[in-house]
Amino acid sequence: MTAAAPPADEPDGAPRLIQLDVLRGVAILAILFMNIGEMGASMTANWSDIRHIGWSGADRIAWWTQTLLVEGTARALLEMLFGAGMLILTDRFAAASDHPLGVTLRYGWRNLVLWALGIAHMFLLLWPGDILHTYAVAALLACAARRVSTRALIVLGLSYAAFTLAAGLTTQVPAAARAQAAAADAAAVVREDAFGHGDRAAWTAGQRRVALERLGGEEIVYVWEAAATMLVGAALFRMGALQGGWSRRRYRRMLAWGYGIGLPLRIAGAWEATRFDGQVGHVWMVEDIARLATTAGHVAGLALLLSHPRGRAWLVPFAAAGRCALTVYIAQTLIVSWLIFSPYGLGLYGRMGWAAMMAVAFAVDALLLAAAVGWLRRFRIAPVEWLWRSLVEGRLLRLR
Repeated sequence: MTAAAPPADEPDGAPRLIQLDVLRGVAILAILFMNIGEMGASMTANWSDIRHIGWSGADRIAWWTQTLLVEGTARALLEMLFGAGMLILTDRFAAASDHPLGVTLRYGWRNLVLWALGIAHMFLLLWPGDILHTYAVAALLACAARRVSTRALIVLGLSYAAFTLAAGLTTQVPAAARAQAAAADAAAVVREDAFGHGDRAAWTAGQRRVALERLGGEEIVYVWEAAATMLVGAALFRMGALQGGWSRRRYRRMLAWGYGIGLPLRIAGAWEATRFDGQVGHVWMVEDIARLATTAGHVAGLALLLSHPRGRAWLVPFAAAGRCALTVYIAQTLIVSWLIFSPYGLGLYGRMGWAAMMAVAFAVDALLLAAAVGWLRRFRIAPVEWLWRSLVEGRLLRLR
């Protein structure tokens, strides 16, 4: 896959690889199908009480489709691409400077600015589910392993999956503790519904409180998961898988193994989640294995489509969303969380089930994809990307 050289005044932009841009575009648009349930209904109910959001026949179809194909995998694909970008950028920084700390300082500053943008996304734009701040920290941890062998990248990348498996095999939660956790989740749903249906002041305070809770002890787990998956992505990039460097036969094998392992495990997990019998589930211990395997299947499937002229013509527009990924991500918050669901907008929180929310996500993504294509016909960089890179470089970059 041919790389285009970056413009001279865009010093932290990596050479464009169309396959990576397409993957990033698909991933950032798919993220909305994950996030919209937490924007339009209780965040806690999204995993603890899915029937609370809606459980009609259409809702069940929408929930199952989203859970099997998108939940976790859109995030994993973005994390893998962060790993690939880490290798591209750090190699480029190393080639441009002989300073022993040059790569660390430049890549560190880049991610510090990204972290600040993520915190602003959480507390100013009021989206508690922000991933930017987590990815900024995780990328710095992943960068420490950038020089290890490809095999070591894979081993380190599977560390979180190994941890969840070991935890599931060795940990037993007493019935009293499970009941206590269920009661706490139910109380959280009531609190979140209260400010979701409340006035602007209540919604603002509630979103910020959830954001603060998100930054608690569980953030360590989120960072670990993200950093590990970034290392898997770095390994796949080194092997040529992410950028379309494999043969169709090899991608077909990756597709078969990825979906062959991932989808049965995800089906089992979804079946456990929809039994509603109060029994302890067990598939969660292999959920990260299922997530990584299914994501590998997605990578292979998209690579196969891109290798075919008709599939490539259909997917190439998604490269525009990939080049505007940060802007698209922030726009999703402004349109969906603020305009549609919050009391600052239409106030439709809690009024849609799974099927309606997935339809809204599809419509918003179609709008944002068209907007990204149109923007890049007139400008060379998207607005939030321009802000990020200008802050990193300490000067205003050109928009056109």
